[in-house]
Amino acid sequence: MGEMVQMHFTVVDYVIFVLLLVASAGIGLFYAFSGGRQRTTQEFLMADRSMSCLPVSLSLLATFQSAVAILGAPSEVYAFGTQYWFLGCSYFFGLLIPAHVFIPVFYRLRLSSAYEYLELRFNKTVRICGTVTFIFQMVSRSASYVV
Repeated sequence: MGEMVQMHFTVVDYVIFVLLLVASAGIGLFYAFSGGRQRTTQEFLMADRSMSCLPVSLSLLATFQSAVAILGAPSEVYAFGTQYWFLGCSYFFGLLIPAHVFIPVFYRLRLSSAYEYLELRFNKTVRICGTVTFIFQMVSRSASYVV
């Protein structure tokens, strides 16, 4: 195994970090106070279905890929070898099914989440059970990272 190297932020790192935060906050404030848009849930979550494929794809990619994965994947490969590459392959094949089966159904029904589909298909109790199951899974997964 490799030796653990400690790295510290330099002044340049802090400047870039602050600029990134200011730019993100500025974009959010601009669109919050520019008015006219995002009055309804459909406008806020789905851009009123008026965006082209590229910004939607980039948004999905940004939400799918977490900072932990971006930072952790290279260190995982460094520490344990390239077998981590197979996880990337499974993501590729595992995402084909939702992209071709579930997403078109949600789009045609004008739904923004799987939980809305559960309520539409079954009832509110099933939707709540699905939500509670997801919350429990996320909390237990987070707890396993801490331990």
